[in-house]
Amino acid sequence: MLPYAKPNMKLLYNAFIRTQDPSHPTESAIVIDRDRVVAVGEANNLLPQYPNAEKQNMEGRVILPGLTDAHLHLKQYALSLQKVDCETDAKEECLRRVAERARNAKPGEWILGHGWNQNTWSIWPTASELDSIAPNNPVYLTAKSLHAAWANTAALKLANITAQTPHPQNGQIQRDDRGEPTGILLETAMELVSGEIPEPTIHEIADAMEKAQSILWKMGLTGAHDFDRRDSFMALQQLHIQGKLKLRVLKNIPVELLDQAYELGLSAGFGDDWLRIGSVKVFMDGALGPHTAAMFQPYIGEEENRGILNMDGEELFEYGRTAAQVGLALTVHAIGDRANHEVLNAYEQLRKYESENHMPALRHRIEHVQVIHPDDAARLGQMNIIASMQPIHATSDMFMADTFWGERSRLAYALKTQLNYGARLALGSDAPLESPNPFLGLYAAVARRRADGSPSAEGWYPEQKLTMAEAWEGFTLGPAYAAYMEDRLGWLAPGYLADLIVLDTDPFTCDPEELLTMQSSATMVGGEWVWTT
Repeated sequence: MLPYAKPNMKLLYNAFIRTQDPSHPTESAIVIDRDRVVAVGEANNLLPQYPNAEKQNMEGRVILPGLTDAHLHLKQYALSLQKVDCETDAKEECLRRVAERARNAKPGEWILGHGWNQNTWSIWPTASELDSIAPNNPVYLTAKSLHAAWANTAALKLANITAQTPHPQNGQIQRDDRGEPTGILLETAMELVSGEIPEPTIHEIADAMEKAQSILWKMGLTGAHDFDRRDSFMALQQLHIQGKLKLRVLKNIPVELLDQAYELGLSAGFGDDWLRIGSVKVFMDGALGPHTAAMFQPYIGEEENRGILNMDGEELFEYGRTAAQVGLALTVHAIGDRANHEVLNAYEQLRKYESENHMPALRHRIEHVQVIHPDDAARLGQMNIIASMQPIHATSDMFMADTFWGERSRLAYALKTQLNYGARLALGSDAPLESPNPFLGLYAAVARRRADGSPSAEGWYPEQKLTMAEAWEGFTLGPAYAAYMEDRLGWLAPGYLADLIVLDTDPFTCDPEELLTMQSSATMVGGEWVWTT
């Protein structure tokens, strides 16, 4: 008797399918019923078994599991598509773009931008430079790191920032020799100005996210782990209710809402396969760009600067203990070697607490693991802590890391080291800090060099290169595990969700340079073609 085939059943054949299922890693046909894979095998076997399925000839193209960005700021990325692009090698070009936006803006309208990097410009910019080109508008431009901002005098006045304004806790208002604000705000000081910017409505955020989805599908993304806050969650819920959410989103909770989550008894995994609760996000330190990442030793050339440590391991453990009581793991931003050390100390206590109280070992994460002390390198694997890392940061930051961290960069962005020590990798982009294009992340992981070939053909610390198989798992199986979805996501196998992408070229066998221009020719999420060329 032939298997029953519903009209909406699809049979994709004449394909080269990389399933990631080790029992049969490659096949030529796949059968999908509604949102699930029901069969994978040879076309000659499946075609007669499913005569009523809709047949789609893939013409020899490559089919792979859809990719997930394990660290993305979905609201910020969506809204960044509307901002002035400040990522340029020349400060003058950034100023030109701001001036162009100002000419078309209404008086008093905020001008927002993102992407500048003072390390590229070799100098911190100033408010007066923005004043001269946008005298009638407040201007607020976030740095590429999202840990610094550049504001003009009009924006500083709206925030009541003067020479007498004290530095906020874990933040800094940069000042000139006379004590006057320069326009540069670091870490929590950014909130003094950003709090004055009119917030977009939930509808506006949802609309921006809906538009951004199509860009992400084209890039090959079928899922994302979101690190934005309450309004992002509300916008995602709105899209979900309306049936417009076509990315699988793991939503992390900011630590300032931990008490509310605890009182509600909110646990990881609450939700469904489209939108579900993840972990509790905590910031341990700053970033490399503004030199606020917490380090054991000073930044080179800044003998008094060891960055900003927001808390020690004991305080983080207390957050983790509260979260664990309702089944929530921690996911902690840690850039500097001291920050990573303190997080690992807290996790060591948490693992002991979980064991003593007969609790499950939660899937704790460290976000970035950007530079780690040699004595700490093996600890993530030993404690089964997920290394949530962004390969594209390595190629973007490598020269800056060498300049300010020196020899410590040997264990910076050390993907292979973490894998060799047994840590599970969950890879992402940190968009909008970097492009969310996963093929750029895959290229960075396997080549460890920039598109222009720098620093060399061998790459930056080439011993940290991943194989394509390792990198692809980092964008598929790693994020699935972190989301407690490894039983239905990351493979193309019976019972798994039908999330897949179609490529014209096999990324496992092509020249790595081809990854730089690769994109999906068709993307399926939950059995629905959401993107086709």
